[in-house]
Formats: sequence, C-alpha cells, structure tokens
Amino acid sequence: MAKKKKRQAKGPISTTSTTSSTSTNWLSNSRLHKWLIFAFAFLLYANTLTHEYTQDDAIVIYDNMFTTKGFEGIPGILKYDTFYGFFKTEGKAKLVAGGRYRPLTLVMFAAEVGLFGQSPFVGHLVSVLLYGLLGVVLYLVLFKLFSYRESIPYPAMIAFITTLLFVAHPVHTEVVANIKGRDEIVTLLGSLAALLFSLKAFSTNKITGHVLAGILFFLALMAKENAITFLAVVPLSYFIFTDAKIGKIALYTLPFFVAALVFLGIRGAVLGGNFTGSTSMELMNNPFLKIEGNRWVAFTFSEKMATITYTLGKYLQLLVVPHPLTHDYYPRHVDLMSWGNWKVLLSVLAYIGLGIYALIGLLKKQPMSYAIIFYIATLSIGSNIVFPIGTNMAERFLFMPSIGFCLGVGLLLMQLFQTEKINPKILFAIVGSIAFLFSIKTITRNFVWKDNFTLFTTDIAVSQNSAKLRNSVGGDLTAKAVLEKDETIKKGMLLEAVGHLKEAVRIHPTYKNAYLLMGNALYHLEEHENAITQYNHALRLDPGYEEAYKNSGYAYREAGKHYGEKVGDLPKAIEALTKAIQILPDDFETNRLLGVAYGISRNEAKAIEYFKKCTKIEPNNAEAWLNLGNAYANSGDKTTGLLYQRKAQSIDPNVGRE
Repeated sequence: MAKKKKRQAKGPISTTSTTSSTSTNWLSNSRLHKWLIFAFAFLLYANTLTHEYTQDDAIVIYDNMFTTKGFEGIPGILKYDTFYGFFKTEGKAKLVAGGRYRPLTLVMFAAEVGLFGQSPFVGHLVSVLLYGLLGVVLYLVLFKLFSYRESIPYPAMIAFITTLLFVAHPVHTEVVANIKGRDEIVTLLGSLAALLFSLKAFSTNKITGHVLAGILFFLALMAKENAITFLAVVPLSYFIFTDAKIGKIALYTLPFFVAALVFLGIRGAVLGGNFTGSTSMELMNNPFLKIEGNRWVAFTFSEKMATITYTLGKYLQLLVVPHPLTHDYYPRHVDLMSWGNWKVLLSVLAYIGLGIYALIGLLKKQPMSYAIIFYIATLSIGSNIVFPIGTNMAERFLFMPSIGFCLGVGLLLMQLFQTEKINPKILFAIVGSIAFLFSIKTITRNFVWKDNFTLFTTDIAVSQNSAKLRNSVGGDLTAKAVLEKDETIKKGMLLEAVGHLKEAVRIHPTYKNAYLLMGNALYHLEEHENAITQYNHALRLDPGYEEAYKNSGYAYREAGKHYGEKVGDLPKAIEALTKAIQILPDDFETNRLLGVAYGISRNEAKAIEYFKKCTKIEPNNAEAWLNLGNAYANSGDKTTGLLYQRKAQSIDPNVGRE
C-alpha cells in the first residue's frame, strides 16, 4: 500500500520542537515577544517626544489650511489633493508626477489639532505608539504565516527576530522621528493588519474577516498609495505558506482588489485619471534631467536606468550598513550614472543573484524566496521604474521593503541555529549585537531630527551635492541670522548662507528659490544691489514670482535709503526709491523716503504728493501728518501747513519734539 501523504494543516499550529512548552520557554512565548517588541519600539524613539515639527510637517500640519482648522478642516482634506491645503491654490497637485492623494493621516493630524491644538509632542507620541503597534502586528503576521508550515520549527522565534531587527533598523528614523512620516507607518500597519485578518478568516472560514481585511486595506491606501504593492504580497503569502489552491488564493485576494479599485476611483475623481502624470522639467521634481545647450533635457534611457540601478544598490547597502544616513537624496547627491560605474554593475549582479535565487525557490515555496520577493515587490513602486516619484531615492521608501531584508536575516540565523551550527546563546548574542548596534545608530540619529536647523546643518555634511539641501541650509541660516543680536555672529551666518546658496545654483542653475533666498541673505548683509541682482535672476526664470518681485522692491527701497542717508547721493536715492514705489506703491516707508528725498531736493510738490500718500496708508500716523504739514509750509502755504501740523499734534502731542 502506498504511504499516505500527510496533509498540511490549514490553520496555525503550535510548534515547540524539542524545547519546553510555550509557557516556560521564551523562544515560543508569543505574549512576551509582543510586549518586548512594543516596549522596545517605544524606548527607541522616546527621545523624539520633545522634538519640534520638521521637514514636510509644514505641508501636512502647521501650514496646512485644513489641518490647522481641526475637525472643521476634514471635509477639505478629503475633497482636495494632499498639497492643496498647503499651497492653497489649484494646480499644485501635479508638482510631482501623478499627484498625491493621502488624506487619512491628514485627517488624523486635523483631529489631533482639534483635540490638543498644534502640539509636536502629541504628534510624536501618536507616531511612536503606532510604530510600537506596527511591530506587534508584524510579529503576529509572521508568526501566523510560519505556523502554517509544519516543517519549520520555532515560528514565534523567527517572527520575533525579524520584528526585532525591523523595529531597531536605523533607516526607519526618517519615518518615525518625522511626524509627516506617519503616512508610511499607517499604510504598512493597515496593510499588515488586513493580511492578518485575511489569514484569520482563511483559518476560521468566516467571511467577515475577509470583509474587514478589505476595509483595512482601503484605509492603508488612503494613507499612502504604496500599499497597493500588497496586491502582490497577499497572494504570495498564501502561495508560500498555505496549502490553498490558486483559485482560492485569487478569491482571498479579491477583497484587496476591490478596495484598490474603490481607492483608485476616489483618487481619480480628486486628481484626475492620469495616475502617472506628465513629466516635470524642474530638477527638484524630476531628478532625471541634465543641462545641454543651456536648457534642461531628459536623461537618455540608458542613463536613467543606470542611475536607478545605482540607487537600488544603495538601498541594499543601507539595509546592511545603515551609514551614513541623510534625509536628502536630491540632485545631485545621486549623480548621473553610467553602466561603466562599478557600483552600478555591482548592483546589477546583486539583484540578478537575488532574482534567480527567489525564482528557483518560489516553486519550492521557500520562505527565503518570500523574503526576497517581498522586498522587491514593495520597493518597486518607489524605485522610479514604475513611474517617476520626484526624487532619486529616500530612506522612507525602504520602510516597507525592509521587512523582506529583516526576514531574510532572521531566516539565515534560525537556519544556523536549527542545524546546530550555533547554540542558542550564540544566536542570542548575534541577534542582540545587531539589534544593539542598530539601536545606538537609531537613537543617535533621532537627535538629528530635533528641528529643521539641526537636521539641515547635520545632513549637509553627507548630502553636500544636493541643491535642495544647500538651499534649505541657506534659508534656515538666514532666518536664524535675522534673529541674532550679535552683529559679528549675524554677519558670519549670513555669509555662510550665501555660500550654501551659491552652491545650490551651481548645482541647479535654474533654481529660482535659491536665487530668492540668496537675495534675502544679501539684503540682510545690506548688499542691496547684489540682492536686487539675485531677485532679478529669479524673476527671469519666473516673471510671475511674486515673492522675488516684492523683495526686490524692499531691496530698492533700502538701497535708496542708503544712498540718501549714508552716501548723500540724492539722485541715486530717488532713482532707487522710484523703482521701489513701482513695485510697492502702498508701502508707507517707501512713500515717506521719497517725500523726504524730494523735500530735501526742494521739489515740494512731489514731497507733498508722497506725504499725502503716507497719510492715506496710515491715517493715524502723527509723523505722516507732520511731514505733510511741513512740506506745505516749505512750499509757502503756511495755513495748510499749520492745519496738518495741528492734526499731527492732536494724534500725538509729542510729535516733532526732540
């Protein structure tokens, strides 16, 4: 008689191997594991609780007209693209290809503002707690998956090691330490929770679990679009770890597809049907551009793919050796690459090797194949291969894929343990050492996310060739310098800012914001003509650049004041002030200075004209009325002059007195 093949269990099984029971052996004590994971995650990021808002928190929280309204702003968050509440105008949705519709975390931020006001502490606390919960859910999913495989012992330990490494990994600091990064946490939490409930429904044959899985997956998509990669992860999970047939796997995946279709329908209604969008010709929104003949042109296909391949290799390096870390990989931190670059070739070999290994093991249902495919599938949407994402790469794009890496490491360590090549103490020592090193890097990296100034001035040492970061450092240094009381320190900060901004425009010659910020720094250095030159650079790039236009007016005004008060050159003063008044017709100080300049020049009619404008701009300004009265008196109209002088004294009896 033929030997009957043992049927694989449909539901999870308790596996204790040759060790003691789960109640006494911590290797299989899932309850202990869950508490340890949550506590570990919280402690790792506890030092972020006193941090300020940083980076893109302005876009989604404190400068967003919807989130700042609290609960009242929620309808607007749901109605418009993610950028609308920040830019407050239509047409900004496509700043990056395809636009962005990620309302769920903005709704959370609005609710927090409604309950607690604008509080970075609350924002960081919620993010850290969600990260701890994410660790627990990841553990439960892995534990459940490996419990289906009777041939694999210690499912709880595999899940624990993988989750421990995931929680500790330093590449996650950008996501957890930056409140805006909550979209990554929530989308992964929702995706994993959906998979967990789907698996539970598979084990219990209860359809409500599949419905709940679809709802959770929809919420994950509403947090960030990259949850859609779970349309590959879910069937892969069933195929590798269960005995479900292909037809059943398709059925179990159906709720995820329905949720995705509903989300895409809503997203399309808000942003329009073009999901990939048009290709931007602005370097800060499209890193695959280069200058040829004084104009931007796209990389060749070969250049683009070589550059993408390099970043894929860089992702692997950051997972294995997470150093150095930076929040900014904008052009040209990642430069144009060619296929002759050894780093590009090494990346090709690495991914070919991973791909071959994964495909060979796929039909054998090897968990290591699952880890590799999970990594590649979840990284695909952020790789720039599927569609452009607006930057070369970012550490936050590794948040979801890093599960595959951590699982691969966990499987390798457990394989060594199970084949008795290492004893339990050595296994714990290895895992503990990796987790310890990761933790030290994570905690120290967290401090960098304290505020924008700390973040920018720290990471510029790594991302020296990033035009965006040079611009950010220059802008923040200028803002700090304006508040500095010590003139020597102030000047030093402003000169340093100019240096960074010059580098920004060297890297990105058409970077209009860098020209604007350089003009601002030069303005505060009282180099007004140089400031005007920079503002004009910005205006040549964008004639409608309102901020550069207004700031050039202020620079002309201060230049006129300098020529009049310090140089004594009235014609040049009037020339500069006349340019200023064309830009700032309702600026009180510009009108006053022109009135003074014309008065000194004995052009009383012009002086009266501008002093009259001052009284209209600020009707309760006693000095304005006094100046007007004096101008009339100097013109020979003593009666009218006395009338306005008395009006000035009625507003302020002390006006005109030394």
